Amino acid sequence: MSAADDGANRSLGQLMATATTELSALVHDEIALAKAELREDARRLGIGGGAIAGAGVLALFSLPVLSFAAAYGIHNLGLGLAWSFLITGGAFLLLAALLGLLAVTKFKKIKKPEKSIASAKETAAVLGTVKPHPRPVVGTSQADASVTRSSV
Repeated sequence: MSAADDGANRSLGQLMATATTELSALVHDEIALAKAELREDARRLGIGGGAIAGAGVLALFSLPVLSFAAAYGIHNLGLGLAWSFLITGGAFLLLAALLGLLAVTKFKKIKKPEKSIASAKETAAVLGTVKPHPRPVVGTSQADASVTRSSV
């Protein structure tokens, strides 16, 4: 029996059941594929994050060594050792001040999310004018009757 003959002999209910089953299988396969792709991406993200952390630690550990090398390099030019270390430390303080100034200027450029605030105020104004549909109050006292009940 061919596939065309098989479809002609089946009822509409059987065809719908088959279509539903195949669609469900397709959705499950798509979800499994997405999970596999995300698992691979998560593994890559973990490896990349570990590599960046390792690079940061190594850069942090190299900073004192490079500082000593710069100070002794300046000392080899004929300046006293104390002055060499002061110049190196001053250079680091100057770089820190420049980075701090850059951060302050960037922070001052941060603005309030005005569109979001306006949208939230507009939504609050619309919701403030909405009245709930009251339910008929059955068998309650006078104190309970004055409370408006929501239909939700």
